[in-house]
Amino acid sequence: MKETFGEYVKRLRTENNLTLTQLAAQLDMDSANLSKIENGKRDFDEKRLIKLADFFSLNIDILKTEFFSDLIAKKIYQTNYCHETLMLAEEKIKYLQQKQIKQGTLNL
Repeated sequence: MKETFGEYVKRLRTENNLTLTQLAAQLDMDSANLSKIENGKRDFDEKRLIKLADFFSLNIDILKTEFFSDLIAKKIYQTNYCHETLMLAEEKIKYLQQKQIKQGTLNL
């Protein structure tokens, strides 16, 4: 996806001919907050991912991947250490996976 998560939510909403108020009601939130999410002024609440997936019949795993990749990208972008941060994060992921394998608790 070459859009922010908020832009993605807006695209889903507009492609389905929904108003901010209609989608906000489905997500149990205020339409002003949904507008802020769509415009990049506020982050989407992780707790609402299941509601979003259910409402639009989306695969929750794919939706979570999009959501978390957006959060991670924003944080890394803000640090101005993109390449180094990503490389270190990948190393830490491998370390955590190896640690879980040794403990017999790998969660993929």
